[in-house]
Amino acid sequence: MLFTEPTFLFLFLPIVVLVHAALRPGLRNAWLLGVSLLFYCWGEGRFVVLMLGSITVNYLFGLLLGYLQRPLARKLTLATGVAANLALLLYFKYATFLVANLDSALAWAGLPTIDVGTIPLPLGISFLTFHTVSYLTDVYRGTIRREGNPLDLALYIMLFPHLIAGPIVRYADVSGALKSRGLTTSEFAYGIRRFLGGMAKKLLIANQLAATADLVLTLPASELNAGLAWLATVCYTFQIYFDFSGYSDMAIGLAHMFGIRFHENFNHPYWARSVTDFWRRWHISLSSWFRDYVYIPLGGNRHGAFRTYANLMVVFLLCGFWHGASWSFIVWGLYQGAFLVVERLGLAKVVERLWRPLQHVYLALVVMAGWVIFRMETLSEAGGLLRAMCGLGTGEGLRYNVGLYMDAEIVLLLVLAALFSTPLPGRLLQGLYAFEERLEERWGTFAPAPIRLARVAGCCLLLTLCLSFVAQKSYNPFIYFRF
Repeated sequence: MLFTEPTFLFLFLPIVVLVHAALRPGLRNAWLLGVSLLFYCWGEGRFVVLMLGSITVNYLFGLLLGYLQRPLARKLTLATGVAANLALLLYFKYATFLVANLDSALAWAGLPTIDVGTIPLPLGISFLTFHTVSYLTDVYRGTIRREGNPLDLALYIMLFPHLIAGPIVRYADVSGALKSRGLTTSEFAYGIRRFLGGMAKKLLIANQLAATADLVLTLPASELNAGLAWLATVCYTFQIYFDFSGYSDMAIGLAHMFGIRFHENFNHPYWARSVTDFWRRWHISLSSWFRDYVYIPLGGNRHGAFRTYANLMVVFLLCGFWHGASWSFIVWGLYQGAFLVVERLGLAKVVERLWRPLQHVYLALVVMAGWVIFRMETLSEAGGLLRAMCGLGTGEGLRYNVGLYMDAEIVLLLVLAALFSTPLPGRLLQGLYAFEERLEERWGTFAPAPIRLARVAGCCLLLTLCLSFVAQKSYNPFIYFRF
């Protein structure tokens, strides 16, 4: 069940919100856990027992880590718990890929190959693994207390706003709200606005650009020229940002409706001026997870330059592999890590001396080349698209050309996407709120009423536009669901 489906918007969400508000505080967690399980069963019912079994095992490991005192016993318990979680992920997500590559080597050596068949991928297993590993590690480190209530731990892992596609939430960030939280009108209203903004990003921008990108990328490689290649790449660059940041906004908004706060997951990453800065702004919950649970334990930057660079490459190799069992993702991760290393070696200082618009151009070119590798199914397809972007494509533009795919609507969408990927709209909105507060302080409660009515009317218009796309059942992929 997607957040943009009519069943979710008009049936599931209203019932969940109304019942949650009506229940006494002691029953709200049980209600949210029950509807989160229903939400998961709606799309992946055959794996719900697996998810509950994983939660039970991690709950028991957490209890052990909380009770054990001897350092060696605690280390062994943590290692066993983390290994169990990673083994589950390895089997379901990577076994087919690993065996396929092993089979290639076996066939080359003239040995019998292995057949593991098709292994279905449980929805949300990557995010479940990151949540459980961070929980066990934090209990081991003593940064949080082990959770004695299994329902609270299950709700932390299964809470439906972040269950399928994140963001990655630390238990320390939500444990207080799981134990005791209040529901305020202002927080609920903020949650609605945030959810609506995310839905608009997804339906009005990401989906429309996705349709164009996919149309171009389904063309035969021999028909691609520079114009088509750049159009598809730019559309996909904005698609993946507004798709995933829109989903994160919806998840954050939903959590606020229940009195739970998630950290921000995006901070205008395309406004960065270096790859290093980009990864401080893009998918913040993922990059901070790898920093705290992989990079720092490997030694971080504490053991000299060579070790630092090696640690960065390991982190981004794993980051790429986390996104999917494919050589394209692995190469994409190594590509990102290589730029972080090169920037540390001196490129960052060169970029810093450039005119600021040129810094943004540098970042855009690096990121878009990376998205080509990320998007294409194979490295050879990615290479073909990159060659076409460099003017080395074989398409002559007679049968397929940019004019067939780039109309006034796409131009407008690209302009809006570029605008809303910058901090400017957010700053204007903050300025409007500050102006409202000054009016209220000086002239009383009713002074800013016209501005507030205009803002409500704008939200209603945005909602109407979104619902019109929902009613049309238009093209509606969610990129990060496959990760």
